[in-house]
Amino acid sequence: MSNTSFVRNEMLPPAPPPVSQTGLVKWLRENLFAGPLNSALTVLGLGAAIWLIQAAAPWLLHSVWVADSQNECRAIVQERWGPDATGACWAIIRARWHQFLFGFYPMEEYWRLFVTFAGLLLAILPVLATSLPRKLLWGSVLYPLVAFWLLWGGSVWGPILTLAGFGLWAAVFLALQVRLGVVVAAGVGLIVAAVFWIYGVDPIETGLQSVLPFALPEVDSDQFGGFLLALVIGATAIVISLPLGILLALGRQSDMLIVKSLSVGFIEFIRGVPLITLLFTASLLLQYFLPSDTKFDLILRVVILVTFFSAAYIAEVIRGGLAALPRGQYEAADALGLDYWQAQRLIIMPQALKISIPGIVSTFIGLFKDTTLVAFVGLMDPLKGISTAVRADINWKGIYWEPYIFVAVIFFIFNFSMSRYSMYLERKLKRDHR
Repeated sequence: MSNTSFVRNEMLPPAPPPVSQTGLVKWLRENLFAGPLNSALTVLGLGAAIWLIQAAAPWLLHSVWVADSQNECRAIVQERWGPDATGACWAIIRARWHQFLFGFYPMEEYWRLFVTFAGLLLAILPVLATSLPRKLLWGSVLYPLVAFWLLWGGSVWGPILTLAGFGLWAAVFLALQVRLGVVVAAGVGLIVAAVFWIYGVDPIETGLQSVLPFALPEVDSDQFGGFLLALVIGATAIVISLPLGILLALGRQSDMLIVKSLSVGFIEFIRGVPLITLLFTASLLLQYFLPSDTKFDLILRVVILVTFFSAAYIAEVIRGGLAALPRGQYEAADALGLDYWQAQRLIIMPQALKISIPGIVSTFIGLFKDTTLVAFVGLMDPLKGISTAVRADINWKGIYWEPYIFVAVIFFIFNFSMSRYSMYLERKLKRDHR
């Protein structure tokens, strides 16, 4: 009997992987049926989704888009699908879309809104797309003043003189920076600019307007509403609260007792008070602490306190990013001979902000959704204020779900866009494994 072993002289072709480890089957096993509990939750979730679709599908499929009243919608639904049928009456959105978007802004001035929104897209483009020339950021800096003039109207010299105040602030800062330091020079510049804004703008504006009159029709803040109001409050608060939150975060970690105490006190007080309380303060109490003849716009008051509220939360998010940095980054900045502000601008803060991106964007999304709370201080937000005003019309009395669904979809588009950009920014800035 031979003991010779058989030796294969040809390689076997590779065998295909098991069916359970590829394609759709693998995805289902890993994500939906990865165990008894996961499988049970999947079955329950599918059952709930099927029930919801069965309940909502007839209502959505029987939609009416062209009608002049809710009664006409119901008549069309019953005529087409039977006397017991129900359907969505989207005709209310078709008839009142301009109020959901722009509130009671004068229709003959809608061109100003379209120009403002187009300018907003152009202004944020250099901020979001870093490949564009950095000189375009000057347009982003000037845009808020142009938008304010377009939205509220009035003399063009008001925004120009406001810009001149910022120029005065910068001039004083640059003149005193070397002798007094960054913080003191910035404080002195702010005081000089504030004096100019309070006592100098009005008489100079009146004189210039009498010589070179150029103005747009004024629009009162009571006419603002819908998503126009949400964007004005949300975008302004987002833009201002981020740098303010950075300063508060740095102040909380400062070695100077007064700066640290003021920062901690501000952050803890604002974070310990509900936003609705601050809004009532802006609406009812703030005016009592000002001179009787002071005209302090309600939207401006709301923007200020919403900005403070957001800045306090962003300060804590950024403080977490600063705490996550190793001590060696600070020592490296010292070894390079950088002063405090150079180290923060070039080394520390870029890394802390990268770490804090998810928390910052989450705060911004929450802030944009919280703009609906302004309905409690008399402003016409898109969710409650405009919906209530539209349903007050006898033709649409009884409409309920359609306005809320429409507003929810638009909020979702804005917030989902912010979250997607946040994820894109995280992937772009992730250098760990490159």
